[in-house]
Amino acid sequence: MTRPPRARAAVPVVCIGNFVAGGAGKTPTALLIAGIARELGRRPVFLSRGYGGREAGPLAVDPARHDAADVGDEPLLLAAAAPTVVSRDRPAGAVLASTLGDLIVMDDGFQNPSLAKDLSIVVVDGGFGIGNGRCIPAGPLRAPLPVQLDRADAVLVIGDPAPALAHLDAALTAHRTPRFAGHLVPRDPAHLAGRRVVAFAGIGRPEKFFDSVRKTGAIIAATRPFPDHHAFTEKDAADLLSLCASEAAVPLTTAKDGARLPALPVTGEPAQGQGRPEGIASRPSRRAGAVAVAAREESSGALGRLARMVLILDVALDLGEDAAALTALLSGALARAEQRNQARASS
Repeated sequence: MTRPPRARAAVPVVCIGNFVAGGAGKTPTALLIAGIARELGRRPVFLSRGYGGREAGPLAVDPARHDAADVGDEPLLLAAAAPTVVSRDRPAGAVLASTLGDLIVMDDGFQNPSLAKDLSIVVVDGGFGIGNGRCIPAGPLRAPLPVQLDRADAVLVIGDPAPALAHLDAALTAHRTPRFAGHLVPRDPAHLAGRRVVAFAGIGRPEKFFDSVRKTGAIIAATRPFPDHHAFTEKDAADLLSLCASEAAVPLTTAKDGARLPALPVTGEPAQGQGRPEGIASRPSRRAGAVAVAAREESSGALGRLARMVLILDVALDLGEDAAALTALLSGALARAEQRNQARASS
């Protein structure tokens, strides 16, 4: 992290990262930032490493042609909201991304020093914080906290803060780092109220999803956690379908997990800052065209049956009273980046 960047993009770069290994809510935050940027008149484009995908990039994601095995699950969700580029080489990806929009929103890459960032927002899971405060492998931190705080422009805590967050709050105060708060809100939860479900998730912290399901008023007959980015197998699907049958329940999962099921539709609307409800989806099309629809309908085996039955509960990030302050932070960073780029162009 301490090395100077080797490249600067032709457009401003906003990085959404986290201090620790594992999930914290980076993708919902990236979607929200893109939504705010769009309200400011910007044309955001996402840049992702494409974790879990076979493509090294730089590559513009096309949901009609690519699946999670190609580009990873998160880029598929991002591509539903704005142009998205996957690239293991971030500077090379930024070159392509700069041709598709006038603002790059990086989903992850905070610790990667190769590409200069104009604004770095670090997302923290309020219930987990920074764990024991130690670096991998002794703890969850990706790098020493003071080193990371030196490069963080703001911290966004998602969810109710746990007592263990006090250490981080003290460090933020010492570094004078702005702190915002937000919550993941289920989209249109009334559709699930009173419905029996088997909730399953392969995300960084599946319990966060299960908590979201409980808030909808759904009756959780059973939960099944899987590892983050888990590639579902026929046996996984058969076990889930059997459990649903025995519990007289329907399968329910996240949009991110949905991207890893065969031809499963994925919700992923552009974020609007306040988490506009968009509903719970069972059959909207992720891939375009009749060929994709036919391919899904003809899917065989347990995975195909699960893909046709599953409901997707999407969530949105709600900043509440902090929305205006974060918008001002983003607007100021973009203005400074534009001034710097104009100075570089005239020199």
